[in-house]
Amino acid sequence: MNSDLTAAQHDYAIYLPAISNFYATYIGKQQHEEYVEASRMPQGIPEMEMLNFFNPNKGLFHYQWGLYSAGHANLDLNKDVPAEYMIRKRGKHTTLLADSGGFQIAKGVWAADWKDPNDKQAEKYRSTVLKWLCGVSDYSMTLDIPTWTTSNPEWSEKNGIWTYEDAITATRYNHEYFMKHSTGETKFLNVLQGSNHEDADDWYDRMKQYSDPKQYEKFFQGWAMGGANMADPHLALKRIVTLIHDGLLEEGKHDWMHFLGTSKMEWAVILTDIQRNVRKYHNPRFTISFDSASPFLATANGQIYTHTTSENDSRWTYKMEPTADNKAYASDTRSFRDAVLQDGIHDIFDDSPISANLMVKDICKYAPGELNKIGKEGKTSWDSFSYTLMMGHNVWHHINAVQQANRVADSNMWPNTLKMKLGEHGLNGGTTSRNIIDEVFAEPDYDNRLAILEKYSSFWTGVSGARGMGGKKAVSGARYANKHLDGIDKLPAKPNAADVVEREQLSHTAQLKALFSFGDSNDLDEGKLDNLEESV
Repeated sequence: MNSDLTAAQHDYAIYLPAISNFYATYIGKQQHEEYVEASRMPQGIPEMEMLNFFNPNKGLFHYQWGLYSAGHANLDLNKDVPAEYMIRKRGKHTTLLADSGGFQIAKGVWAADWKDPNDKQAEKYRSTVLKWLCGVSDYSMTLDIPTWTTSNPEWSEKNGIWTYEDAITATRYNHEYFMKHSTGETKFLNVLQGSNHEDADDWYDRMKQYSDPKQYEKFFQGWAMGGANMADPHLALKRIVTLIHDGLLEEGKHDWMHFLGTSKMEWAVILTDIQRNVRKYHNPRFTISFDSASPFLATANGQIYTHTTSENDSRWTYKMEPTADNKAYASDTRSFRDAVLQDGIHDIFDDSPISANLMVKDICKYAPGELNKIGKEGKTSWDSFSYTLMMGHNVWHHINAVQQANRVADSNMWPNTLKMKLGEHGLNGGTTSRNIIDEVFAEPDYDNRLAILEKYSSFWTGVSGARGMGGKKAVSGARYANKHLDGIDKLPAKPNAADVVEREQLSHTAQLKALFSFGDSNDLDEGKLDNLEESV
């Protein structure tokens, strides 16, 4: 297993784990105090910093990239917040992309009339978020209003966004505020929204001016693909070809593009091939990143990554399963891997650098009859720190999986969704996504590039991760509201509650929701909630 995932990144598009504040809290607070007692630390992981993948010297694995959201951060940079030391005190060798909190606006968590330029609460949020973004990140999303917010009247009642035009108007106010007041510490990515091809094209036409150095001195210095742009490969390619034609993907001016909530293995390969071609034919500094919170969300449901499949002409997947959770393991000193294989919990289990240093008792902490820290006997053997350990394991697996997908594709092995059989979609047998992307960018003429894209439009309809949105079949954006969830299909959404209600006013279940930055806590594994209450 590879412990230096930074070195293994090569020239691939960069996957950004969307770091849970639950995980960051354990890393950060241990830097400040003994948040987890020494007796609770596993024998093979005696220091918390071994779980900090930003730490190249102590981390059991090293990865220098990540994403963190303003939606579940403490936005007061004048306040010392040990729970966020992992983010605020990360080394200069790291690269952090910050999400601005548009999700919180859309869901009505940051309540204000966002389409009213004189709304004081909206201006307060803009000011606070802007200062935080400039203070913690290298790249940041602009404070966009996703168009899917209009699908729910309860959200619209709280945020004032009732129509597509309202979303456009409010986003423009936010853009203009950021341009006027930005101090330059972070580079802003112009977020492109739109629930279908028509809206996505319209949004681009009306927002592209903010990235034009001919029109603005403080122009936005990159792009973020949201809505249909990040769910449909055909539309994404069209958008990039158009950006190049419009002079808005220029070296030294627009070098970074982020795809929101896209982490399927097939997409890792597609985005790498796009990045390579743009670098070859247009902008040698161009970089694509993409994110998901999948490793953290999986853990919340008691699931862990066990194996990755990337065989030629097959479906490529992350395999996730419920894992060991038995109080009988509380004194079991077998390695975690030996226990789950010998006892038939998993048929296949691939260690990570974290799980390789664990005994099964390190995860199944509570013995029968043992009370947790709030004086209850929980239903499971896991305590809060068990989740942290498994989150670290899952993060390594996810990063390694998307890198493995690129390595396998470079050896000319392809998933069945990216390699067409003879006659399928009217294409020649053996045609791959790489062949199509190479053909598009090798053609210098803009109109001819669009014609090539149209010729191959049917190819993308079967691509895993396109969410049924290939060609012109894009539908309502309401179903894409969870922009960090593409890596796992049936896990909860994740708006934040912590910025809305004080912790002490929340029920135990709501507190857990806030800690994990998830949405409806009913979607969590209720059997896991009891012992998590101790960390609130």
